[in-house]
Amino acid sequence: MRRVVFDTSIWIEYFKSNPVFFTICQSYLDNASVFTLEIIFAELMQGAKGQREVGIINGYFENLHKLDYEGLVYEAGLFSQNEKLVARGIGLIDAIIIYATVINNLQLWTLDKKIGGYLDSRFIFVP
Repeated sequence: MRRVVFDTSIWIEYFKSNPVFFTICQSYLDNASVFTLEIIFAELMQGAKGQREVGIINGYFENLHKLDYEGLVYEAGLFSQNEKLVARGIGLIDAIIIYATVINNLQLWTLDKKIGGYLDSRFIFVP
């Protein structure tokens, strides 16, 4: 089973129980093949509607493999500058997600067309 990072957009579809995403997401979660970043869950928390959702999001965050380390955000900023990601319409949060995915040789599952247009296909998760 491939090791994958779910972008915020995928988590939203999973939490909505969208059948196009839910079963595949659940399979990867059950096999401990999902990795994440604090910034992804910060975005999810920002959109949480009430304490029930906060608790659910927190439960997933506590149990996933984290890619965060000191200096990651700074390195991702350098990466973004070198790759001219801002000119491609890719902001810092997405640059962090892209950078962490690439340096850890993972695949990113995203609905963001700008990210999909930038990343090499070996780093894009296609279910």
